[in-house]
Amino acid sequence: MTAKLIDGKAFAAKLRGQIAESVKTVNAASGLTPGLAVVLVGDDPASHVYVRNKRAACAETGIASFETLLPSTTTQEILLAEIARLNADDAVHGILVQLPLPSHMDAQAIINAIDPMKDVDGFHVINAGRLAVGQEGLVPCTPLGCLLLLKDKLGSLAGKHAVILGRSNIVGKPMAQLLLKESCTVTICHSRTEFLVQETRRGDILVAAIGKPEFVKGYWVKPGATVIDVGINRITREDGTTKLVGDVDTTAASEFARYITPVPGGVGPMTIACLLRNTLQAACAIKGTAFPLEA
Repeated sequence: MTAKLIDGKAFAAKLRGQIAESVKTVNAASGLTPGLAVVLVGDDPASHVYVRNKRAACAETGIASFETLLPSTTTQEILLAEIARLNADDAVHGILVQLPLPSHMDAQAIINAIDPMKDVDGFHVINAGRLAVGQEGLVPCTPLGCLLLLKDKLGSLAGKHAVILGRSNIVGKPMAQLLLKESCTVTICHSRTEFLVQETRRGDILVAAIGKPEFVKGYWVKPGATVIDVGINRITREDGTTKLVGDVDTTAASEFARYITPVPGGVGPMTIACLLRNTLQAACAIKGTAFPLEA
């Protein structure tokens, strides 16, 4: 068996097109232009690249983009004041504070200062709670992107056994909640899980989000399973060059899986596309306008 690659880049481009059309529709109907504000503290190069990509994606889809760039020496009080300003700005419907933050800041306190209706990252404790109890809210972008890819390839997920490697608040836990909502049977594995390979081989769906390069070997995968690789790891080759790899040994896993996401080009492009989707959803909710995209 050789797995078919799930083209996240193509799916994300299609989703951005749908968002652009929806933005035009809601703007024509109600004059609403969704606005996304990104706050970046410090000089992390990867974060700056990510913010630049978000700016380009907003321009492509007709979403207004606002940016606040602050030095790494910024105090938590100043950052909280900036968030309060954005909370009160009617042109801003989504607020994203780029992580990681400098070590002197309490990231969770910063996240929880964002208006939950503008929390397009889906990290606020209220949105996390809504997801946990099955209520409508803003969902973290990466798990949402994974779910959209899964439903596109598999259709109904009901009854499937999903195994998730990783229990972070950003991916693992919300991914589990989303799959439970789709009537999957869900197992979460982590660093303390015993008989890990036995667990992963039970999964019709295997989601790897642990941050360890090529950790998941081919024989860990149940034959015919769908593998979603969330990992993005930069490794150095013997010749000194670098490359990006996921948490899954893609070549080996492809001999067992039916479908698999590549790295790069799999889950990564979906994260920004889902951020734009969340921004449109937040704008519609704040305006009291129907959200035009399917769940």
